[in-house]
Amino acid sequence: MPREVRERQMLDAAVEVFARRGYRAASMDEIAELAGASKPLVYLYLNSKEDLFGACVRREAEALKAAVRAAIEPDASADDRLWHGLRAFFTHTAEHPDGWAVLSCQARTNGEPAAPVVDELRQEMVGLVTRLIAATAATAAEGADGDGSAALAGHEASGLAHALVGAAESLAGWANTRTGAVPSAKETAATLMNVAWVGLENLRAGRRWTRAARP
Repeated sequence: MPREVRERQMLDAAVEVFARRGYRAASMDEIAELAGASKPLVYLYLNSKEDLFGACVRREAEALKAAVRAAIEPDASADDRLWHGLRAFFTHTAEHPDGWAVLSCQARTNGEPAAPVVDELRQEMVGLVTRLIAATAATAAEGADGDGSAALAGHEASGLAHALVGAAESLAGWANTRTGAVPSAKETAATLMNVAWVGLENLRAGRRWTRAARP
């Protein structure tokens, strides 16, 4: 069997075991058995449990990034890009729940070498959403009456992007752990779009929340 095929089987098995057991409780014996390989062969190919875990996290992060990138058409409108990006994100996390569990939970709680990979993934997603929000606000500001009311400061666009990415991560975990009726990726994406884009439309129009008229 070609090495890349055998390694893929090992990584598939490891992702499943890490997601189910957690990093600390996962055993190389169980991973090897599930992969249909000997434990010495797993160590030969992937060195150690820590290295195996890192390889799993890197693979799942790259797969998620690739899915989101592929769904976004550069020339589409900002709301279309955000919509398709969110649908791709929720579709991928729903179709790969073990991979998402490893990224969203195990990698964040077990430090090096996995945590920096997840941080890089999150920063890429935040950067993408920041650019979409900034582009939306800039377009609105150009069409405004010159008062600049629709313009967003850089930290505002970045803050909104962090909030949106955090909400997407939370919704993916919620959707993947529900019992009974499970929302589709499209429904989950629409839930977040209904919150995010309605708010962005108000910002586009220069309407901001103010406490001035409130007690």
